[in-house]
Amino acid sequence: MKTLLHIDSSPRKKQSYSRMLSKLFRDKWLKECPAYQLNYRDLNATAPPHVDLPWIDAAFTPKTDRSIQQRQALELSDFFVDEFLAADVYLLGVPMYNFGMPSVLKAYVDNIVRVGRTFLFDPDAAQPYTPLVEDKEMFVVIMTGDSGYRKGERFASMNHLEPHIRTAFGFIGVKEITFIYSGNDEFGGVKLEDSLEQAKEKIDSIFHSKKSLNGA
Repeated sequence: MKTLLHIDSSPRKKQSYSRMLSKLFRDKWLKECPAYQLNYRDLNATAPPHVDLPWIDAAFTPKTDRSIQQRQALELSDFFVDEFLAADVYLLGVPMYNFGMPSVLKAYVDNIVRVGRTFLFDPDAAQPYTPLVEDKEMFVVIMTGDSGYRKGERFASMNHLEPHIRTAFGFIGVKEITFIYSGNDEFGGVKLEDSLEQAKEKIDSIFHSKKSLNGA
């Protein structure tokens, strides 16, 4: 079977709209795409380590030369990389924090963007970087406190979350990334409800398009 890797990064549980919307997407995907199985990863339950000096030394030491301590330093990173590479489609639930990603998601990115694992580096090549992740698709549900962070909107220049995700995952080969936005969490009321409804409509339109492409 193919695998949908669903990753949540909000520290909130039931109160999280990014979790709620990404779960809605996930449930719809599994219903519409029965050939897929689910692998769920809550980054706040299994927190990736922040990069430190032992991690760096281990990551840039050839695998065959690593000491026991260096292998231990990369144990969780290797786990996350293996899990990422085994998936066929990715789904991220992400709240925007201070115009970027939560630190736990940044730590996850640092742990999976690995030379020799998800990209190759050849200093003598005209293009020194070669991505190793191929033919994968990603969907990202973003929840913001205000609204207007999409391209062409009033706060677009302050949105460092979407470019970061596109750059980091694109660097290792994930080029097909679809973003689903919802906002007005800080406002609540009708503004929030309208934004959540628009996100749900966006999710529906994604699956409608997929059915059309598949000739359903």
